Amino acid sequence: MVGKPTDPPMPFLKAGKEQTEAFLGMHQEILQAYEQASQAWLARVKLEMELWSQLAAKLSATRSGPEAMQACQESVAQRMQLAAEDARRMYDDCQKIMSKIGRSFTNGWPTGSS
Repeated sequence: MVGKPTDPPMPFLKAGKEQTEAFLGMHQEILQAYEQASQAWLARVKLEMELWSQLAAKLSATRSGPEAMQACQESVAQRMQLAAEDARRMYDDCQKIMSKIGRSFTNGWPTGSS
């Protein structure tokens, strides 16, 4: 009896195809998560450049030491807030990627039992 061209002749080939498709799906999801994270970090780098430019402009416009200190204090406060946001973003990005990887092991991958 001749099988259909789309049906693998042996069950293990079908299982291999399913695993390959699951792996490719996981790979695509992870790449999308990396791309989203990269875009967010690129926006963050641009913001950092803007903040340094603003600080330079403020410092060049100051007329006294206290004004310069105020500008520096505001800049440091902004950067501390951004550092906290960066840490949260890093944690969320890593958790999202690890979640996608973990999910892939429960969807289409062998569990070790027959």
